[in-house]
Amino acid sequence: QNEKELQDVVKQQEEKMLQLIDKSGEVTRLKGEVSQLKRSLQRAETEAKVLWEEMRGQEPKVDAAHVQERVLLRQEVDKLRLLLLEKEDENLVLSDKY
Repeated sequence: QNEKELQDVVKQQEEKMLQLIDKSGEVTRLKGEVSQLKRSLQRAETEAKVLWEEMRGQEPKVDAAHVQERVLLRQEVDKLRLLLLEKEDENLVLSDKY
């Protein structure tokens, strides 16, 4: 009888662990989606900043190539900043893990 009860408890614990693993995978997937959305938002904000800066101080004749170059440069800076933040997050996760 006790052995049967113990087996049931072990089985329940295994099921709970599998559920936690599933939830962990879902959380990881959602974090990835959030990260991707943040990148998209950052890119859009970057373009808006550059365009606003260019339009604010320019005459009606705006050099499109210059604006595009500034957008690309700002995007590169933002990408590097994001990579740094991601590495810092990874380091935090690793340090929490260990």
